[in-house]
Amino acid sequence: MKPDQGKAFNYELDFSKTDFRKHPELYRVGKGEQGVLLVEPYKSEILPHWRFKTPDIARASSEKIYQLFLDYLEADDFVGADMARKFLQMGYTRSRRYANHKTGKKYNGPVPDDKKGQSGAHGREELPREPDPVKAESAAIFKAKWQEAKQNKQYQLLKESFTHKYVQ
Repeated sequence: MKPDQGKAFNYELDFSKTDFRKHPELYRVGKGEQGVLLVEPYKSEILPHWRFKTPDIARASSEKIYQLFLDYLEADDFVGADMARKFLQMGYTRSRRYANHKTGKKYNGPVPDDKKGQSGAHGREELPREPDPVKAESAAIFKAKWQEAKQNKQYQLLKESFTHKYVQ
């Protein structure tokens, strides 16, 4: 297991009833953006600020989310900081998706029933790319903030401490 993944993200939890601020021991970093739209109260605190339609909107959004990231760090709240980092990452990946595919849809056709819940194409054909330089600029803005968050020394120390305390 890679040290930055910790134990796998637990989708068996009842996210509608779990307050991860009160129960950080239940949180797992997981892989990529796992849990970004599930983990409360952080989802409700960060999601209203998450936008990427234009570079100006993306800049304001990424700066607000990065400020929340810093606020969580100041409170020694690793789960909140990690969730803010995930929202910055998702700002990059989603705006990148729209930069490549105008509709945001990457693959042709529905996911077969036996492949639902998995990531990837699953044998589906990728739709042709329709480059959108505006969304590409939004993606670059989010990517810069995401990288800044990932490389933040205090974040890295909190992550190491969290992993040592809750994951081993």
